[in-house]
Amino acid sequence: MSLTDKAIDRIRDLIQSGELPPGSKLPPEQQLAAELGLSRNLMREAVKALVVARVLEIRRGDGTYVTSLEPEVLLGSIASAVELLHGDTLLELTEVRRLFEPVATGLAATRISDSELAVVEKHLDAMRAARDDVELLNEHDAAFHRAVVAATGNATLTTLLEGISGRTVRSRVWRGLVDDNAASRTLAEHEAIYNALVDRDATVAQAAALMHITTTERWLREHVDRDGYNPSPGVTSRSIPTSHGRGDLR
Repeated sequence: MSLTDKAIDRIRDLIQSGELPPGSKLPPEQQLAAELGLSRNLMREAVKALVVARVLEIRRGDGTYVTSLEPEVLLGSIASAVELLHGDTLLELTEVRRLFEPVATGLAATRISDSELAVVEKHLDAMRAARDDVELLNEHDAAFHRAVVAATGNATLTTLLEGISGRTVRSRVWRGLVDDNAASRTLAEHEAIYNALVDRDATVAQAAALMHITTTERWLREHVDRDGYNPSPGVTSRSIPTSHGRGDLR
């Protein structure tokens, strides 16, 4: 362990012990360094690292504070890390989604409120209306799944699944431009998920989500193996030359 890592651990210990609870302000740098037996340079490096990790935040002119430490704060950086993955890791992300999202969808069926169900229905209706607009279709597709997972009430699960979705969104746009039948198929799959949620049937909801995500994974595997497909950051319908079909992948 480097000295900086040890300094980071010292501050994390204060947070985990409750001496520095979420939202609390750190003592002045010199005071905290003295209390922990660290040099001021090591203290600065440790604070910088914990700011990057979203454990601490610097408020200009005020001081350094512990963040809320909520899942959406601490785990929000997953999406940025996912954007740097490449090659077969796209398939690994799809596998992770297949492991988590069907279970989350089944859980949502047991917990979803009428108001949350209305939000899901709103995005499904918007998908139907946007079936000829690939990017808008994908936008509401992603919102549909966010609303379903959010209905679990599990912020950690919601943040994790949102974090791995960014890269697959680009692949959905790409598929939508080359697969003529994708729009009809994906709408039918989303309707099956929605109907299971309406019935509050966890088993059927989980099965419908699994079938939907398996379709996505199968398509990706075929195209990665055949074409070496690997969507690059910033892929949109305007940046892809082929555009003879419309639809969605998620």
